[in-house]
Amino acid sequence: MSTGSRFTDDGFDNRITRLFGIKYPIIQAGMIWASGWKLASAVSNAGGLGIIGAGSMYPEVLKEHVQKCKLATDKPFAVNLPMLYPQIDKHIETIIEEKVPIVFTSAGSPKVWTAKLKEHGIVVVHVVSSAKLAKKCEDAGVDAVVAEGFEAGGHNGREETTTLCLIPSARQAIKIPLIAAGGIATGRAMYAVMALGAEAVQIGSRFVCTPEASSHINFKEAVVAANEGDTVLTLKKLTPVRLIKNEFYKRVQEAESNCASLADIEALLGRARAKQGMFEGNLTEGELEIGQVSSLINEIKPASQIVTDIWSEFKKAAETPFYQE
Repeated sequence: MSTGSRFTDDGFDNRITRLFGIKYPIIQAGMIWASGWKLASAVSNAGGLGIIGAGSMYPEVLKEHVQKCKLATDKPFAVNLPMLYPQIDKHIETIIEEKVPIVFTSAGSPKVWTAKLKEHGIVVVHVVSSAKLAKKCEDAGVDAVVAEGFEAGGHNGREETTTLCLIPSARQAIKIPLIAAGGIATGRAMYAVMALGAEAVQIGSRFVCTPEASSHINFKEAVVAANEGDTVLTLKKLTPVRLIKNEFYKRVQEAESNCASLADIEALLGRARAKQGMFEGNLTEGELEIGQVSSLINEIKPASQIVTDIWSEFKKAAETPFYQE
């Protein structure tokens, strides 16, 4: 773990926990169709950092979720904001007006909105998939970086760098706080990436399988049922995305094997495919975005219990870092 990190009586003290004002260096990812105010507030109330995923929300919906989250918790929370969102200026207005304390940006250049957000006292974190991009984030003035390995669910980096390789590389490239993501669902995994130079973890897949997640129960149960090898990184001609294999995936694979054009792939994907799968529960025709670590997730449990379990296992790993029965 990084120099200056230490356990406290009721949590952990390091640059990330101080930056966000949280007890534990555990961050819930801002996943589309899963991360609404209920999940975000539950994680924040448990001592981590909850994030509202704005990528699947209309501007008025984001405002509603932010306001409800503020009523449900007096702890810090964040909004995840994909740079490619078509009405991003509206989301920025909401974030500033509602005084959201922390914003995680992704899928675009950190230069575009970082300065404006920081002018309003907002902490800015950007998500990247390479050490090169991590350095660009530092140069753009962000407060921290999430380095996400290709084990992660949902949209992914083209580099296909694993978390195990990415974290030490990103740590070497930047001096600002570093958060690890991709393939992390346990306290031992948290300990491992923090030994590599991360100062916190961002976890998505495990928080999908909670009562508070807004995703459909069919999707949650599919994640619980997933085995090793059931997810795959696909749609590489567009934007790489990790999915559970289903009939939709099979059609994509067949099209790519037949050298389908970019236009053909876009037509096959259509619109609202992720909503169809994750929010509406169509396990056959929808996009089922989830990480490789889904094979380790075997039950649906409250978000607060997940935070407690991960933290307890992390502390135990720190005390006895080598595997013991």
